[in-house]
Amino acid sequence: MASTIPDPRPGTERERAPLPTGDRPGRVEAHGIDHIPDAERHGRPRELFSVWAAANVNYLSLVIGGALVLMGLTLWQAIGVIVVGNLFWVLTGVLATSGPAAGAPSEVVTRALYGVLGNRVNNAVGGWLVSVCYFALNLAAAATAAFALVEKAGIPANTPVKALVVVVIAALTLTISVYGHALIVTLYLPITLALSAAFAVVAVAVLRHADLAYAPAEPLSGPTLWAVLIAGTTMIASGPLSYTTSADFSRYLPRDSSPRAITLWTALGAFLPSVVVCSLGALAATAVDMTDPQTALQAILPGWFVPVFLLALVLGTIAINALTAYSAGLALQAVGLRIRRTVSVLFDGAVAVALTLYALLVSNFLDTVSNALQVITVLTGPMMCVYATDIVLRRNRYDAAALADETPGSPFWYTGGVNGAGATALFGGLAAGALCVDSVYTGPVAAAVGMDLSLPVGMAVATLLYVVLGRRAVAATTPAA
Repeated sequence: MASTIPDPRPGTERERAPLPTGDRPGRVEAHGIDHIPDAERHGRPRELFSVWAAANVNYLSLVIGGALVLMGLTLWQAIGVIVVGNLFWVLTGVLATSGPAAGAPSEVVTRALYGVLGNRVNNAVGGWLVSVCYFALNLAAAATAAFALVEKAGIPANTPVKALVVVVIAALTLTISVYGHALIVTLYLPITLALSAAFAVVAVAVLRHADLAYAPAEPLSGPTLWAVLIAGTTMIASGPLSYTTSADFSRYLPRDSSPRAITLWTALGAFLPSVVVCSLGALAATAVDMTDPQTALQAILPGWFVPVFLLALVLGTIAINALTAYSAGLALQAVGLRIRRTVSVLFDGAVAVALTLYALLVSNFLDTVSNALQVITVLTGPMMCVYATDIVLRRNRYDAAALADETPGSPFWYTGGVNGAGATALFGGLAAGALCVDSVYTGPVAAAVGMDLSLPVGMAVATLLYVVLGRRAVAATTPAA
């Protein structure tokens, strides 16, 4: 008698099965931070490629790539830094494996690391606040490109027009975030293709003008060179290290999805476009003044393509901000607010829009936020390492029912609602990194050695502390294989 067990290979029953009603592109996603039952799991790991690719073909990557050359690096030194810094996307991929294992977003999985109450603080600061700040910065970048597009259409970009542009971009972004996971998975493949086509034209124009043998008039050497190389790597790494929420976009995958495939498609989807677009920024900096990238690039692009380029900048930023707003909404729920995910996403968007309008029209608030985010890896680096170490120690086994339990009887209540091992590892890594930072301020270790070592030191200390202190808590809360 023939077997009735569904064949998991492409094109067979699993892949053709209809999407569950709670996660369809044309419907508002029903789930928030609650557990995704096995019966509602669907999809394949390769879908993650376009989700992360669409979010990383963007204007910010061009700016950062150009900044490396402006910092005094040669072209090939800059490209080397770009490759090394973007390797941190592997950690983002590792964190994504916890989504299918737990059937929960990162904002819930991290209860295992910090305890039920400790995790609320983690989500309030490392989740919600950081996400909203990034949303505001990206929204401001998209708005600047949109202002130029509006002016090319013959409409003066006065204050009311600017305010309307910001609101429209935010509305488009939040629509994607509110509809949620299924719409993101569906939309991001065509967005990836459209952005790739647009940036291919940019690549042709840049390569026609770039100086492949570029070196600064006074090349850096010795300790100064190492200081810039490490600073540049930290700047590039701030992107992947800001995504400690990658399980948010993988949690609908079937429980038996390959962890290697999840890691690969997540990391590769982000790594490839980030390296290409950052490298284009570095190449462009050998030919034009990248202190004002938007204006400089327009000078070497075909005239007919400039509006398309500006539109691509806006679209890329919408793609990355939709992911940010989606995770920020989950973080707000995980803080303990009993509100629907759609409401939390809209609230986050309203806060980000208010900050952006205030910054663009009233003050230099975004400069302040931007300076603060320069040292964000001091926090996000250790956060990423504690999370990844927990996955390794548990062998990616999580008790979904226990994670959903927020009462004092929960296994993840630990002592007073806090896992001392996770909190100590995070604060230890944070303190070590703070001593070594040289950005907005200079820590004592950085002053002594002459360079910013906050990223490697903070990550190493956090990892070591959790390996030493976390084993007992992990063993006590990990279900049997």
